[in-house]
Amino acid sequence: MIISKCWYDKECTGAGFSLSLPLEYYPAHLPGYPLIVNILNRFVVGPWALLLATLSGSVLALWGFYRLALDVLKDKKKVFWLSIVFMFFPARYFVLRMVGAPETWFLASVLWSIYFFRKERYLFSALWVVLAQLLKSPGVLLLVSLGLAWLLDEKKRGVVKEKISELWPYVLVPVSVFFVFLVYKIQLGDFWAYFNSGDNIHLNPLPYLVFISTKSWLGTIWLEDVIYVFLLGMLALFALKKKFWTKEKILVLFPLLYFVAGLLIAHRDMSRYLSPTYPFFILGFSKYLMKKEFKIVFFLLLPAIILYAVNFVVGNTAPIADWAPYL
Repeated sequence: MIISKCWYDKECTGAGFSLSLPLEYYPAHLPGYPLIVNILNRFVVGPWALLLATLSGSVLALWGFYRLALDVLKDKKKVFWLSIVFMFFPARYFVLRMVGAPETWFLASVLWSIYFFRKERYLFSALWVVLAQLLKSPGVLLLVSLGLAWLLDEKKRGVVKEKISELWPYVLVPVSVFFVFLVYKIQLGDFWAYFNSGDNIHLNPLPYLVFISTKSWLGTIWLEDVIYVFLLGMLALFALKKKFWTKEKILVLFPLLYFVAGLLIAHRDMSRYLSPTYPFFILGFSKYLMKKEFKIVFFLLLPAIILYAVNFVVGNTAPIADWAPYL
């Protein structure tokens, strides 16, 4: 909400807001999501604009998942059930759907860009990649995934040189990155402000450093749940490869690259960092998610998911004493 009102102007972000964040930290948050909040703030006040932004992204993500899954699985009944599962599960994504967070829009961007990519409508696909890149820096992984999938498919057909010009819309992605850094230069005097925003880049050269509890953003030895996140992710990737690699390489490549990058992250909230892979994992596990046993367990766990979300939101409320500047 602060960025949506001030962008990255230090005089504005440092005045009147009751958060104790260092001013250098704001460029760690790219302008895509604050821009959506800013647009909605013209119709409703700050906190409501924030929640409406997340909700609208959630609807777009759910719609994108339904359309993509229907294209791939060709079964409306199955896709309808998988969409219900995607609304509530995993539980960490359920939380992200009801707080101020860019993940719903990022997920929507990923799903719709892949949807149009599969139909060779590259301009629409590229525009969604641009939005993904304006929302979160890992948007570059989406661009790389699309490029690899295209190259593998067209190389197999032997028409790479003939069709390479069709990919020109994706040039808009690096252009959008340049534009963001130019905004940083204009408002902060630092073209590389994103990389100078403090401890916000958690990538490491080695995997599994999330289990070094002395690193920043960890501070705990209670990390067994991360093992289960990795376990389910690896099993899902094998399921995706078996199910889609021959004809739908992009459905394997994006979650694979994103998951591998996740292994290099050292952060307590690993389930949030891997959330863009979840719709693909649901597709990979679709055979098992349709079983009667899973449906019974899902409805038994639904109250637990809701209680977890309520507890999470209540316990993770920003310490804002005066809401007036945010309205």
